[in-house]
Amino acid sequence: MVEAEANTARRRAAEARGQDAESRVAEELAARGWAILARRVRSPAGELDLVAERDGLLAFIEVKARPTLSEAAFALTPRQRARLAAAAEAWLAANPGHGALGMRFDVILVAPSGMRRIADAFRPGDPD
Repeated sequence: MVEAEANTARRRAAEARGQDAESRVAEELAARGWAILARRVRSPAGELDLVAERDGLLAFIEVKARPTLSEAAFALTPRQRARLAAAAEAWLAANPGHGALGMRFDVILVAPSGMRRIADAFRPGDPD
């Protein structure tokens, strides 16, 4: 029972860190001229952290917060990339007015040392 409570506490702390990182990233993107269209979008396919648009470009943004930028960089698995692509497809189906925009998948790494954006980090269907 104590172990289950400790696991729950760790999950809640990780969730809070992730939400904080997503908020920081959204603020930074907005300051750079991006319109935040959606946050924490859940679908049966998966979750999108942020959906943003600027100058006709639609970005589906995955935020990875870890103790170091290197750890954050290795946190996005091939399975997660597939789920992100499926979630983006579901979002586009529900928001057809955005389908004509250019589109990419970005990953923003967050650590206490700072943030690093990887624009166009992957393309659905690319080999791993």
